[in-house]
Amino acid sequence: MSKSPAKKKPAAAFSAGDDESARGRLLNAATRLFCKNGINATGIDAIINEAGTAKTTLYKLFGSKTNLVHAVLESEGRQWRDWFIGAIEAGGGDAQTKLSRIFPALKSWFAEERFYGCPFINAVAEHDKDAKQFRNIAMKHKKVVLAHIEKLAGEMGAAEPAVLAHQLALLIDGAIVAAMVSCDPDVADTAGLAASNLLAPAKARKAKRAGSAAELAAV
Repeated sequence: MSKSPAKKKPAAAFSAGDDESARGRLLNAATRLFCKNGINATGIDAIINEAGTAKTTLYKLFGSKTNLVHAVLESEGRQWRDWFIGAIEAGGGDAQTKLSRIFPALKSWFAEERFYGCPFINAVAEHDKDAKQFRNIAMKHKKVVLAHIEKLAGEMGAAEPAVLAHQLALLIDGAIVAAMVSCDPDVADTAGLAASNLLAPAKARKAKRAGSAAELAAV
């Protein structure tokens, strides 16, 4: 059903909507190309051709390729964290059960056709090691992930939750890089086995402390 001229949307509203649509297309195109081909290897022309927008639109919305990279990393980080935390929390259970879901979740990610590794690891690796622009975004992302793992490690009763969280984070990063290089999702199983060797002693220490506390209370 057509609308009368009096009900037409203002031109400014159309412009804002068009910008939002173009922004989404540019982000999606840049994300796919940066992840698949690398940031340095992906030029502005490739991004605008993929997104179906004009170069002036990209610069209007983002100002520069660097700002676009920042936007991609922020968006990818937020989506990945939502997925990762959701995957290990899904189904409930105790803290150890949740931590044990980390590597099966990663394995499913590694098996995806469009798995190109971690965009943060890739971005930092591509640029000068003294450059802080992408490193700071990567560290911000890692801190959120580490904080959630450390929280679960504390709930599990690990003697040093922060240490356990960093150990698991190293296994996560190592598995991501190994899966990217080898194209073998099964590396997550090996990392998961190593993680279980960290989680079991931490759980045992909690039980030992609980037993000692009970003995003292009975004295």
